[in-house]
Amino acid sequence: MNPTEEEITRFADMFSAMGTGPRLRIMRLLLSAHPGGMVVGDIGTELAIAPSTLSHHLDKLRNEGLVKVRREGTYLWYSANADGLQELLGFLYAE
Repeated sequence: MNPTEEEITRFADMFSAMGTGPRLRIMRLLLSAHPGGMVVGDIGTELAIAPSTLSHHLDKLRNEGLVKVRREGTYLWYSANADGLQELLGFLYAE
């Protein structure tokens, strides 16, 4: 079955969201911490990204369905959205 234009646009947006060095590094780090994820401060420390810049990158990744966020007390935990990534890979490998 061929993907719809809407699906192609959605997957292109997902690739675009990962299309910068910092965001790709964030995705790799979150995948290495899967499934538990990481506290936002630890992501910034690990990758040496300023909090305001990190927030921008995480928002972009979250808006495209690549990462999930959950609140535990005062902490925000980010994790890779494995379902979204599997769907993206399925699109690439579809025959």
